[in-house]
Amino acid sequence: MLITNGRIVTFGERNEIIEGGAVRVDDGLITDVGPESELAAAYPQEDVVDAGGQLVMPGNICGHTHFYGAFARGMGIPGDAPSDFPQILGKLWWRLDRALLEEDIKYSALVCLVDAIKHGTTTLIDHHASPAALEGSLDQIADAVTESGLRASLCYEVTDRNGMDEASAGIAENVRFLRAVKELENPLLAASFGLHASLTLSDETLANCVVAAQGLDTGFHIHAAEGISDQEDSLRRSGKRVVERLHDAGILGPKSILVHCVHVDAWEMEILRDTGTWVTHQPRSNMNNAVGVAPVETMLRGGIKVAMGNDGFSNNMWAEWKAAYLVHKLWHGDPRRGNGYDIIKMAVTNNAALAGVFWPDAPLGEIAPGACADLILVDYHPFTELTAGNLPWHILFGFEASAVTATMVAGKWLMRDRKLLTLDEEAIAARARELSAAVWERYLELDD
Repeated sequence: MLITNGRIVTFGERNEIIEGGAVRVDDGLITDVGPESELAAAYPQEDVVDAGGQLVMPGNICGHTHFYGAFARGMGIPGDAPSDFPQILGKLWWRLDRALLEEDIKYSALVCLVDAIKHGTTTLIDHHASPAALEGSLDQIADAVTESGLRASLCYEVTDRNGMDEASAGIAENVRFLRAVKELENPLLAASFGLHASLTLSDETLANCVVAAQGLDTGFHIHAAEGISDQEDSLRRSGKRVVERLHDAGILGPKSILVHCVHVDAWEMEILRDTGTWVTHQPRSNMNNAVGVAPVETMLRGGIKVAMGNDGFSNNMWAEWKAAYLVHKLWHGDPRRGNGYDIIKMAVTNNAALAGVFWPDAPLGEIAPGACADLILVDYHPFTELTAGNLPWHILFGFEASAVTATMVAGKWLMRDRKLLTLDEEAIAARARELSAAVWERYLELDD
């Protein structure tokens, strides 16, 4: 396949915008990129897709999300509104996840996957919880991902908050799926070992997880220092701050993801850097939960690998970029903070490198020979000059999710001309409305 008549945004090590460009795709990979005249002459027999002058870009990547939270949209929390982060966990998320049954899991994933395709997000790293339907829950999500054609890494959050038996079952689900995914004939699926957060994990459970993960070639995916309560709990429990406690437990490393890291100090940041551990930034969630703003600029300057997720917000990752760009300015009272290049560093360069932990065989997040053919077409025709140098600010101030007209993963179109090709959005939404109503009823029946 030859995609022609595009303005090619390559990203990668040396970002370029190739005017009048073309991209050749074969067997799920990009095999050539350059001026249309050259590629048309070199590959005269190829099927041609006319991009119509649109931008041709790598698909967006989400470094941390929660498919299971989809049915919370519009749901009312009974009683007084939560006044702090622990109350948000107890009143909303820890009741919602207990209300999910088997089919709910699949459809909460499907509605998120529809959202991702429409918004041009082609790779997602998910973190799941469903205590009432734990065993086999990752298979439900995997089936939805396979149906969608998207690329996703899955894990189950281990926690002690519902007892040690459930913690053991969560460990078993991670181990089972990590082994199973190696046998699946779907190279778009990957896995990691999920943990909830330090404040719901005993030393014994952390040790059990480390032992269970041995020989599975995996890292851990865990929330860390999202709210100050996590630090207070860790200090009470162990006399150590969260990152230090997790490090001593054997959780950190170059395949592990620590989500949020809002309340970390200089010593913790040094540990993160020295262990090569990943951090993901989710500014919309942090603002919504009023937990603060992570010191990601300091982390980046210090050599920590900071990527970007959405924590279950919409899969319009450009909205996450914009939130990050703005919130650091407001938080610090300084319009120089949250530089556009820092946003691109997290959301493009580092997200692509994080995705490479799960899909190491070919690069993601760039348009170059040998890279995965995960592409989007963006109907954006600016009234000012667009260059590789000012692209971040065009994205931050000009791009809207509605501009995505086509989404491709591994050389397969999942959406063309804004029409979904792999998922039936109307049918999925109709069934999700039925299921979510029952989830809300069960949610109301549960104790905090």
